[in-house]
Amino acid sequence: MRKKAILITGAAGEIGHALIEALSKNGKTPLLTLDLEPLPEDVRGLTTHWEADILDQKLLDRLVSEYEFDAIYHLAALLSTRGEFSPGITHQVNVNGTMGLLRLAAEQSEWRQKPVQFIFPSSIAVYGLPDLETKTQYARVREWEWNYPRTMYGANKLYCELLGIYFSEYYRQLAAEQPVMVDFRAVRFPGLISAFTIPSGGTSDYGPEMLHAAAKGEPYACFVRPDVRIPFMAMPDAIKALLNLAAAPAEAICQRVYNVTSFSLSAEEFKGWVLKFFPDAEITHAPDLKRQAIVDSWAADMDDSAARRDWGWQPDYDAQRAFEEYLVPNITKRYQ
Repeated sequence: MRKKAILITGAAGEIGHALIEALSKNGKTPLLTLDLEPLPEDVRGLTTHWEADILDQKLLDRLVSEYEFDAIYHLAALLSTRGEFSPGITHQVNVNGTMGLLRLAAEQSEWRQKPVQFIFPSSIAVYGLPDLETKTQYARVREWEWNYPRTMYGANKLYCELLGIYFSEYYRQLAAEQPVMVDFRAVRFPGLISAFTIPSGGTSDYGPEMLHAAAKGEPYACFVRPDVRIPFMAMPDAIKALLNLAAAPAEAICQRVYNVTSFSLSAEEFKGWVLKFFPDAEITHAPDLKRQAIVDSWAADMDDSAARRDWGWQPDYDAQRAFEEYLVPNITKRYQ
């Protein structure tokens, strides 16, 4: 008999670490995690972990034979900055990996005659505003606006959203009998900031990199201009968004992809918060023009009114609480 489980891919990353802790506390269904890397030591006992590649078809076949998944949290991805150095590999991991898991979810949905829930973290990188004047004019971007990503990562995320919609609403639409569909739900995150993991190459990581450098007493040269503005979110709110979206009744879900956000800061304002708690921090600006152009194309803020309306989204952490209660105390403790 197949064992019931919740599958988390990319589990060793920033979101996965926090999600494992949250799901292990909140639910009774065992967790199965996948990543190329071992899990952090503090969460290893909370899940059955496989160090494996999501592109391994034999692995997926084995998963289908051994497990019945109530939900799949598909976190595995190559991020925006890293993805630009190897777009072919990035496409394989981000798109082919997602496609394989969606097909797995579709097969299991039909087999068990009940939808497998597929929770997908998407990104602000799906947006691509053409210039700063437009970015100022469209201060809070809605889900369907300016979907013209400039990075392979952003293009992958946007296409995977469309794949999820297809498997949820149109898969096997020409078949004689209507199949049971996947329950795909996606959240588009702003720049995420974790107090417990090291920034891992995201284009929005200039913010958390400032904090970590300041806590270590090291100088930091920010790779964007002081006036650059994008939205951010503390990691506890990111986990809250994923869990709240997963818990929402199907009848409340009016769209498959939702913006979620918390607070919007310019790089200069972010620096100001860092200096408030680390007044001796040495933070300068040395813009990397290529990475700068990517951040300039992202929305200054995201309109998350649909998530607030449909499933009661509300962040717990504004900028002040994020820095005072979550980021600064925990990052400081890390380096003491």
